[in-house]
Amino acid sequence: MNGGSLGLRTGSYGLLQNINRAIAGGEISKSLSNVRKSSTKMLSGIREKERPLPNAWYRYIGCRKFSMLLLIAFALLVFALGSFVVNKACPVCYLPVDQAIASMPSSSSASPVLHNLTYVLNENPIKSEPHGGSDFGGYPSLKQRNDSFDIKESMAVHCGFVKGSKPGHGTGFDFDESDLAELQQFHDIIVASAIFGNYDIIQHPQNISEEAKKNIPFYMFVDEETEAFMKNRSILSSSKRVGLWRIVVIHNVPYSDARRNGKVPKLLLHRIFPNVRYSIWIDGKLQLVVDPYQVLERFLWRQNANFAISRHYRRFDVFVEAEANKAAGKYDNSSIDEQVDFYKKEGLTPYSEAKLPITSDVPEGCVLIKEHIPITNLFTCLWFNEVDRFTSRDQLSFAIVRDKIMTKVDWSINMFLDCERRNFVIQSYHRDLLEQMPPPVPAVVRRPPALPNTRGKTPGKRIPRRGRDRRSGSRRHRKAAASNREQFLLNAV
Repeated sequence: MNGGSLGLRTGSYGLLQNINRAIAGGEISKSLSNVRKSSTKMLSGIREKERPLPNAWYRYIGCRKFSMLLLIAFALLVFALGSFVVNKACPVCYLPVDQAIASMPSSSSASPVLHNLTYVLNENPIKSEPHGGSDFGGYPSLKQRNDSFDIKESMAVHCGFVKGSKPGHGTGFDFDESDLAELQQFHDIIVASAIFGNYDIIQHPQNISEEAKKNIPFYMFVDEETEAFMKNRSILSSSKRVGLWRIVVIHNVPYSDARRNGKVPKLLLHRIFPNVRYSIWIDGKLQLVVDPYQVLERFLWRQNANFAISRHYRRFDVFVEAEANKAAGKYDNSSIDEQVDFYKKEGLTPYSEAKLPITSDVPEGCVLIKEHIPITNLFTCLWFNEVDRFTSRDQLSFAIVRDKIMTKVDWSINMFLDCERRNFVIQSYHRDLLEQMPPPVPAVVRRPPALPNTRGKTPGKRIPRRGRDRRSGSRRHRKAAASNREQFLLNAV
C-alpha cells in the first residue's frame, strides 16, 4: 500500500507486470512479428525439403494460426515456469492442532531491557522539520526518532493515534463504539487482515479447527468505500460477519492512499488490541489455509521467537529492493532515493555474509506473526514511524529498525523462507486484475450422435460420413479453444 500510484505490485506478480510493460512498449508486437517471420522462413524451408509429404501436412503447417499457436505454447511455458519459481511452496512440518495448543506458553516471553512501553499523546501535533509524517503519526522530530532507538527499561514513543483519548476514538482511523468495546476484549490469539480502497476480495480461511473457530477471532478492517461495495453486493449484512471474519469499519482514515492506511492495522495491532497475547497478520490478498495454532507453534513457539516474518522470495538487499521499487513504479523515485540516502548516512550497508546469522535485509512483509510484548511492540511502532516519515514501502525500512534495536538488546527476528510462508497462505490476485480476466470457458458437453434413419436400409450397417464432415466439428472446437486461450493470455498479461 504505497503512497504513489495504485499500480500493480511486483512481488509475486512481477512476471505479469513485466509482460504488461512489454505490451505498453510494443515489445509483444515485435515478438509476434519476429515469430511470424521465423515461422515463415521455417515453413519455406520445410516446403523445400519435405515435398514428398501429403497435402494435408502442408495445409496444417501453412495454417495462419500456426505462429500464434507457437507463441501461445511458448507463453504458457514461460508462465508455468515463472509461476513455479515464484509461487512454489515447500513442505512444512506442523504439529497436530491439539499438540500445538498444548505447546502455547503459559506466560509471556521476557522482554529484554524494555519492560514498560507507553505512547505519546498530542492533540495538536505540529510539523517542525522538512520531512514526511502526518497528524496521525504526530510528526516526531529527528531527535525524538533517535532517542526512540535508545532502549531503556521505560520508554514513551510515538506510535500513531497521537490524538484522542484512546486508539480509534477521535484519533483518525476511528471505530464504531460497538467495535471499540469488542477490540478491548482479552484474547490469547487473533488473526487480522484489511482491505482498503476496495482493493481486494475477501479470502475465506480454510482448514481451521473447531478449537480455533471457537477461541480465535478473525478481524477484517475495511474503509467506508469497501464497506459500501460489500453492502451493494449483499456481502455484508447487519451482523458484520462474512464467514469467519468479523468486519470492522474504519472512519476518518488518516491518509489519502489506501495502501498507506493498510499499514496502520498491519504494524499497530498492539495499539488496536491492547489485551491480546499473539497475533497473525495477513494481507488482504492472502487466504489462510493452515490452523492459526499450528502456524504459531511452528514459527514462534518451536523457535523460541516472539516475532516472525518471511524473507523476500528473491531479494535480500535493501539497495536492490529500492531499485526494484523504482523500476516497478511503486513510489516516487526521488522519495525512494531520499529514504535510502538517509539510511546510508546512518550506516546501512548492502547485505553481505558479514551480517550472518541474519539471512536477509528484505522481508516479504505480507504476513507478520507476533507476540505482543514490549520489545516487539516497540519494533513495530518504530517501523511504522519510518513508514509514516518516508515512503510507505515497508520493505525499505524494516532492516534499519531491526538493526538499530539489535545493537542495543539481545533480540532477533525469525526470518523464515518465503516458500514456507506459501505453505500456509495462498496468494490471490488483486481485484483489478481479477476483474480484467475473462470468465472460464464453459466445458463442451458432448452428446451421443443421433441414430441414423435405417428405414429401408440393411440393418447393422452404418452410413459412412465424409472425412471432411467428420472432422469439421472437432476443428471448429479446436479453433474456438485456441481463440479463447489467445484472448485469456492477452488479457491476463
